[in-house]
Amino acid sequence: MQRISLYEDVQGNSYPGRGIVLGKSSDGQCAVMAYFIMGRSSNSRNRIFVAEGEGLRTQAFDESKVEDPSLIIDAPVRVLGNQTIVTNGDQTDTVYEGLKEGKTFRQALATREFEPDGPNYTPRISGIVNRGDDGSFCYSLSILKSNMGDPSECLRFTFDYDCPKAGEGHFIHTYQGDGSPLPSFEGEPVPVELPDSIDAFTEKLWASLNADNKVSLFVRYLKLSDGTAETRIVNRHEA
Repeated sequence: MQRISLYEDVQGNSYPGRGIVLGKSSDGQCAVMAYFIMGRSSNSRNRIFVAEGEGLRTQAFDESKVEDPSLIIDAPVRVLGNQTIVTNGDQTDTVYEGLKEGKTFRQALATREFEPDGPNYTPRISGIVNRGDDGSFCYSLSILKSNMGDPSECLRFTFDYDCPKAGEGHFIHTYQGDGSPLPSFEGEPVPVELPDSIDAFTEKLWASLNADNKVSLFVRYLKLSDGTAETRIVNRHEA
């Protein structure tokens, strides 16, 4: 597969759902992480991202309009030492606790399945970035999905990237596009181009997401040499 423009890819999809991008900046100095959420219902759109220590959490923008908090409130990003976990649900906590117990990323996720929101059965997408003290890093992406909408079987795929290339990332999202029911993501994560400017990346990605459906965006550039991080959060309701 060839690298494509992340911006053009999301512009051509009105509803990719929730998406994770992991990779390396074009100058080779930073691990890049991005996570966005979209929503079609008023409950899904009633969210904002809020920083929580080194991590991230979602909260309701208007508490009076919350219909089902279990579907919108979670901690998408958590940090454990040199490991950063990014997911689209409460499996962030599953991975975090699993790593503390000595499990691998894959072993921790083996205890989970897709979301029980039939008929969509939204996939659980997850990523992890591992930074070495020597400035090296690697990352993995995972998707847990139903077998073509059949909830009796969970398909599990993990993709490992041991030697990230400068200027390249990989993009995975929950839905192939809009529909009823929503079709799950298919294939392997898409290789995309990444710049060396966090602000340019954040602004262009946010601008590329569908204006009606975008809700929130998180972007982090983690400096590989010393582990310092720059983070940007954009919320539709605060814009």
